[in-house]
Amino acid sequence: MTATMPGTAAAGRPAVPPGWRVARARIGREVPDLPTAPVDDPADPATVVGQYATGSAAEVDAAVHAATAAFPGWAARTAEERAKLLLAAADLLDPLVEQAAAVLVSEVGKVRAEAAFDAGGAPALLRRYAALHAEADAAVVVQDGPARSTLRHRPVGPVAVITPWNSPVYLAFLAVAPALLVGCSVVVKPPEDAPLAVTGLLHALADALPVGVVNVVPGRGPEAGQALAGHPQVRAISFTGGIDTGAAVATAAAATITQATLELGGNDPALVLADATIGPDLLRELVAGAFVGSGQICQNIKRIYVHRSRHAELMAGLMALVARLPVGPGGTPGVLIAPLTTDAGVRRAAELVAAARAAGATVVEGGTAVGDLDRGRFVRPTLVTDLSADHPLVLVEQFCPVLPVVAVDDDEQAIAEANRTEFGLAASVWSDDVAHAEAVAARIEAGTVFVNVHRLGAAIEAVPYGGVKRSGIGRNHGVWSLRACTEPHATVTWTDAATTLPGLARWPHPEETP
Repeated sequence: MTATMPGTAAAGRPAVPPGWRVARARIGREVPDLPTAPVDDPADPATVVGQYATGSAAEVDAAVHAATAAFPGWAARTAEERAKLLLAAADLLDPLVEQAAAVLVSEVGKVRAEAAFDAGGAPALLRRYAALHAEADAAVVVQDGPARSTLRHRPVGPVAVITPWNSPVYLAFLAVAPALLVGCSVVVKPPEDAPLAVTGLLHALADALPVGVVNVVPGRGPEAGQALAGHPQVRAISFTGGIDTGAAVATAAAATITQATLELGGNDPALVLADATIGPDLLRELVAGAFVGSGQICQNIKRIYVHRSRHAELMAGLMALVARLPVGPGGTPGVLIAPLTTDAGVRRAAELVAAARAAGATVVEGGTAVGDLDRGRFVRPTLVTDLSADHPLVLVEQFCPVLPVVAVDDDEQAIAEANRTEFGLAASVWSDDVAHAEAVAARIEAGTVFVNVHRLGAAIEAVPYGGVKRSGIGRNHGVWSLRACTEPHATVTWTDAATTLPGLARWPHPEETP
């Protein structure tokens, strides 16, 4: 099949605007002319919607050097001065959000509402972190008296940001904004499956700030990503993605003793307890939590454990609701389940469902087609039950709209099964008795456990966000994001060390006679 020309609109999908069709590198003030590779449309992979520069280790090295050169001047400004520049940059990005959202529909396959939220994260996160400027420059007197101790947090230096394809803009700016506020320069490696929107917005941000503070090197992970993670002048790494790639990033960072914040996979459990009311609110929350982003969000509900006495009722309610979910191209009004972004995701979904059928599970395929689904990477929302708790569909992160529902006998079994995997990003507990739910939540091995909710937006800035076990290292949100790209710096002043600090008496005094 002949590929459609870049940027061409198809049914239900807006055309990529001309200025967004090539994701180019940005190294200081230079935009080098590099070889490119295609970006396709998940709703019709024969359609090429753009190209991305295939940056190499040489471009990564040049970008890190540009960031290193820009760092001292940027760090020398106060956080308040940097915040004003970030706010001005946010104002410049606002008019670009609508176009960036249209690009996300074409390259990621997102539905319009999710694309708008993703793209809108660029200016929103710049403003959110700019508001923390006082915290960034705070000097806290930890101890007063004979030993006055003051603690500050200093920027580490150039920060590498390696972002995923599922929410490329929001997750990039979630790392970039706090790094810039505290005084770090950045080098960003966009995802090769969805590089267009985020690269365009990062170029606009780079234009608004001093030269070299923001640098971008699109490219493939094994070349550009690995070179960036292992560069000796990178002082901190922010990575969001899969466990295997995260382990490779951690290995590269270890070789240069570079601190790394890793948000990796999640296989989030939802525990529906015996005393939960299975009504419209609970059913809508579970469906939204599981199927937003077509199941391609780390924080999606990936497995449900329900008390055996409520299993039939829950399945009936879920099946009725999932059957109605519109499936089609993300740009089509009303669609809730858009295509998967990658071929690997479609293969993984097919393999997991086939294995479940072979094991005797009940597979209920839902969704209502909107348009022709044969050409794209579409996977209908699917419920799977009557399968063992140790089936791969339950124990791995499926990252697609296929949801296993497992019956359990009591709270103890639900907790044990929830904690069984090596994942621990988030979880949820559902009950009419909030105190009961919170008691169960306290025993779940996850970075965040929600009660009676589990969807995007439920994680709040007032608490840190990140995973336990193999779901990650480090935390973000609010001040925790600032700390991820700073180092503590203590100043200790003794007012009279000779008399108040023991240990000097055994050393000779210069006025003593030998």
